[in-house]
Amino acid sequence: MLFNSLEFIFLFLPIVFVGYYYLLHKRLFQGAKSLLVAASLFYYAWWNVNYLPIILLTLLFNYVVGNILSASPSNRCISRKVILVFSISLNLLLLGYYKYTDFLIENINFFTHIPIDSIDLVLPLAISFFTFQQIAYLIDCYKREADEYDFLNYALFVTFFPQLIAGPIVHHKEMMPQFDENRNYRWDAENFAVGLSIFALGLAKKVLLA
Repeated sequence: MLFNSLEFIFLFLPIVFVGYYYLLHKRLFQGAKSLLVAASLFYYAWWNVNYLPIILLTLLFNYVVGNILSASPSNRCISRKVILVFSISLNLLLLGYYKYTDFLIENINFFTHIPIDSIDLVLPLAISFFTFQQIAYLIDCYKREADEYDFLNYALFVTFFPQLIAGPIVHHKEMMPQFDENRNYRWDAENFAVGLSIFALGLAKKVLLA
């Protein structure tokens, strides 16, 4: 479901938009965030549901590690830096597995003439974006510039569909405070008009120039 597809523009986006502001109007703030997370996961699964467990597992892993880094005192037995390096390494290992395993096998076959069958891995959608965004979050937690003990907020930070597929990679402190600002809980016709204009301009560039 591309951003310029009919099902996104006339079905998915209006349903999510109306549902989100309806829940905000009813002051069901957690419900509104839950809707965005559910919609984002549905949007991601639309491309290939088989890769949904990957983003969910990385989300759970990095959420736990982020909490450990945020809550751990500097003098704990296991160094916070060790935890950070280990967690970043695991994230990069997962990314490298999907991006470079078949490339590595091809080179081994070429240079050693050892017949190793390629795995034919398909790169999970947006794995680079959500991997590096979560790595940036872990670094922020290590530097005590971010902490997120609410799992729903963290899930929204990672999966938010407008920036999940094509970026940009954002820091937690740049994105999440916007969801807790009181002025964003209310319908604002001016903001809607501005947002619709920006969306229309981006759509025109996508259709006409991309």
